[in-house]
Amino acid sequence: MKQKLTITVDSNLVPAAKRHARAQGVSLSSLIEMSLREVIDEGEPSFASRWRGRFSPAERDDARYAALAGKYLR
Repeated sequence: MKQKLTITVDSNLVPAAKRHARAQGVSLSSLIEMSLREVIDEGEPSFASRWRGRFSPAERDDARYAALAGKYLR
């Protein structure tokens, strides 16, 4: 769902931003939304990247591994 947002920017920036959006073939609102998404995505690593490399494989001779393998790997 879209929500209206009022922002205040330098008056010299608006015409240039509109020209840039038009050159990209998008609306100014879409350009701002895409830019905000890029900024947000850059600052926050994904769930997978946060946990990658933090776990080691289970020892196969571990009793817990054998119990779980017997229960779930059949």
